[in-house]
Amino acid sequence: MALHGGIDLGGTKIQAAVVDDTGAVQGQSRRPTPTDGGPEGVAAEMVVALDEAAKAAGTEATALDGVGVGSPGAVENELGTVSEVVNIPGWEGAFQLRDALADQLGTHVALGNDVQVATDAEVALGAGRQFASLLGVFWGTGVGGGVVLDGRAWLGRSSAGEVGHMVVKQGGRRCGCGRKGCMEAYAGRGSMEREARRRHHEEGEHTELFKIMEKRGRERLSSGIWSRAVDQGDALAESLLAEAVAALGAGIASAINLLDVEAVVIGGGMGLRLGDPYVRRIRGAMMPHLFKDSDPPAVVLAELGDLGGAIGASLLVSAPQPA
Repeated sequence: MALHGGIDLGGTKIQAAVVDDTGAVQGQSRRPTPTDGGPEGVAAEMVVALDEAAKAAGTEATALDGVGVGSPGAVENELGTVSEVVNIPGWEGAFQLRDALADQLGTHVALGNDVQVATDAEVALGAGRQFASLLGVFWGTGVGGGVVLDGRAWLGRSSAGEVGHMVVKQGGRRCGCGRKGCMEAYAGRGSMEREARRRHHEEGEHTELFKIMEKRGRERLSSGIWSRAVDQGDALAESLLAEAVAALGAGIASAINLLDVEAVVIGGGMGLRLGDPYVRRIRGAMMPHLFKDSDPPAVVLAELGDLGGAIGASLLVSAPQPA
């Protein structure tokens, strides 16, 4: 049975998997995304992650029938470049990621948008199997979206699905993309961390977020830290998560009003960690903004978990066959 590699590049983690023809994961690895070294350093760490996943599957990267990569930013597979990666420090301009990886891995590499490939994986193997049209919303360091219409991914001219950069408040909070009022400025974990630091250090609001971060030896507020803070009744964490849910609800509802898809699949690090209770909160936050609130879309949690993005990336170089 042929084996394919998949790499999911995120703002805080690199997830790699080796996947067989049925979509089953045979080996995996997870490494932190470097915060220095620019795209070259990130590419080097992606190679390490894929090599580890291949070793766990009992093979080598050079023996794989191709490697797919899901990346944030503006992805140009034909050119092999990735640019505008706002959630990874030092990634400026277009970087030739495909060639950098192919040279080191010794196999064919294909690039795709990280959230679209994760959405495609949910359609092929996960929570989206029963729907012909859906919106994937992946809530993590940023907020990304993937669109499937009549069973096919809708990419637009190149950047369809950027739901995180829909404006939910004109003239609102500054987003990492440089614009104001984006959904991601309120719901992206990176933006939430910046606001938490401002309110804690500049306005003196009490929070356990940074104590939990230090205790767990982390440099950033991961999804797990937000979850633990909420479990402890941290008022600042709860306030910022309430803002995030409100922004997600307004932005997703606006997308539904435009596309009228059957379902919304919620994934990403924050979405998966906070789980079904927050999926229900997001659905509730959507309702006041839906034009057709008598027949809302299904809103469901992604089924493939943390590996969904890597599995989806592997589909760029394979197609899952029935087991």
